[in-house]
Amino acid sequence: MIKIPNPLPAQAGNDQFPNKSQIPISKKIGHWTLDIGHLFEIWILKLGFNSRKKRNPAFTLIEAIVGVAVFTLIAIGIYSVITQTTKLIHAARARVAATALVNEQIEIVRNLPYASVGTSGGIPNGSLPQTQTLLRDGIAFTVNTTIRNVDDPFDGTIGGAPNDTAPADYKLVEISVSCASCTGNPPLVFTTTISPKNLEVSTNNGSLFIRVFDASGHAVPQASVHVENAVVSPSIAIDDVTNNEGLLQLIDVPPADESYSIRVTRDGYSTEQTYQPGAPGNPNPVKPHASVLTQQVTQVSFSIDKVSTVHLTTTNQLCNPLTFVDLHSEGTKLIGTNPSLLKYSEDFFTDGNGTRELTNFEWDTYIFSLTDTGYDLAGSIPLSPVIVSPDAVLPVTLVLKSHTPYSLLVTVLDTATQQPLPDSQVRLSRNGYDLTLATNRGYAWQTDWSGGGSQEQFTDETRYYDNDGGINATSTQGDLFLARSGSDYQSIGTLISSTIDTGTGTNYVSVFWKPADQLPQTGADSVRMQLASNNDNATWNFSGPDGTSSSFYTPGISAVHASHNNNRYMRYKITLSTLDPAVSPNVSDIGITFVNGCVPPGQAFFSNLSANDYTVEVSHNGYATSTDSINITGNNAYSVVLSP
Repeated sequence: MIKIPNPLPAQAGNDQFPNKSQIPISKKIGHWTLDIGHLFEIWILKLGFNSRKKRNPAFTLIEAIVGVAVFTLIAIGIYSVITQTTKLIHAARARVAATALVNEQIEIVRNLPYASVGTSGGIPNGSLPQTQTLLRDGIAFTVNTTIRNVDDPFDGTIGGAPNDTAPADYKLVEISVSCASCTGNPPLVFTTTISPKNLEVSTNNGSLFIRVFDASGHAVPQASVHVENAVVSPSIAIDDVTNNEGLLQLIDVPPADESYSIRVTRDGYSTEQTYQPGAPGNPNPVKPHASVLTQQVTQVSFSIDKVSTVHLTTTNQLCNPLTFVDLHSEGTKLIGTNPSLLKYSEDFFTDGNGTRELTNFEWDTYIFSLTDTGYDLAGSIPLSPVIVSPDAVLPVTLVLKSHTPYSLLVTVLDTATQQPLPDSQVRLSRNGYDLTLATNRGYAWQTDWSGGGSQEQFTDETRYYDNDGGINATSTQGDLFLARSGSDYQSIGTLISSTIDTGTGTNYVSVFWKPADQLPQTGADSVRMQLASNNDNATWNFSGPDGTSSSFYTPGISAVHASHNNNRYMRYKITLSTLDPAVSPNVSDIGITFVNGCVPPGQAFFSNLSANDYTVEVSHNGYATSTDSINITGNNAYSVVLSP
């Protein structure tokens, strides 16, 4: 190759070729041998003349960028076409190879002796592998072979009328060829039938019919069935699917006693199986391994359905999440008796958000219980036990309270509907104790203030926010009195509670305190209360039952003014006063009732009880009152059904 420093002849000059674009192409080619680099130099020279003429030196760079972009787009398009064409050619080759492989396998089956037409470990047993990997045209194919005996109704069926004592009339062969590396090629499935040359003869074998249905009793087609028997010789291990009627029929099966292990499932469905009788841990299974008897039909039924998900939350009545709580759940379905062995029983715990997602739940009735010793179960939403339906997503909330040695959870149901009864009055009493709670009501309780003040949020139930110095909250644990000034009680004192966070917008129902009656020497209304609520946890305007700052809630139970509804945060301010410096009013319990999404339906929870006999009286408007006696021995639960 000759390098030419100047692509134009020296004698030509600018006069001979004033317009360089008019240089004859044939002359240039005839006089010089140019490579791509020289052509590029001529192109650049041409652009240079044009740029000098146009006085726009930046235009050349733009042209170059546009040219490169156009070239790139064209190259990408050509590459995509070539790639797609290559894929299509590869897919076509794979399809042709798979078809040839299926024909090859069918020819192998047709050339076998009839007695050898079967799969190794299958029913019927034979010389063909159930699954094999074969290489054709450089492609690895998976070949699945399924062979079944067919009981043709032409000459009767086994167990039918007439009874066919030789039910294996012919064999149905299905060959499936698939390729894991072949894109866009679904498995090829071919079927054929193989008949004996002579009439079939009676055998000592039987038949095994496996029927699969869902929770509603409808047939489940295409359910995966695994059958295994290591007792018979040769051993059996087959995988098949049910037909459109949810039935798998195995004909001419070797007889064996309680040794056919069957497992049934389907993608996204629950699983059911048989169990070995006498096995350690489950000696008496509800569904033992199947038996097959000579010239008889054994029918085994299985029930599976779509699995569900339970979103479980642990919280208190104020909708504040409780984290890392240890729990236990169990269903009611049994897989064994004597002793009873549950199909589902699991221990778990909630996460740092107080939640746990329980997946692959089979339809059943479940009980969720506490194993965490730091809490008591104050109710559940929905009521426990919880019914989980197939293919459901079910939220379950467990409402917890701090553990006390003795407590009682009362559930009130309607006799006709068996649904929880809201607004039922549950009274629990004994000597020295008498408390009435309403179902479907949340309760914010405070029974002790001895922990001291300066607590913003109501996290420690023994503390409060502020005390003007006129209240004695520590000398007697669990009671408020006026503070003393020397030997006399102060005339008035005020205490403000910590912030009660209900977790969401809440409807407040009532406020009350105990004891409701005070000594007459203290004067009228010696215990008064005001409430303040908001949604910013900052604005505290205390008011009474008429919604103004000049009114006060009086002793006993008072309805909370509607201005507090839909507010999340609540505080109370209690004022004690006396006319006699020798006598002080006292308060032992303060409660605010409310309704929100974390209040269990039809339930009332009593805590801080003692080991004693209590009387439980349950009433509801329009229903007969129920009265019963219960012995509290720990954390007890009691259910009552009311009739109109």
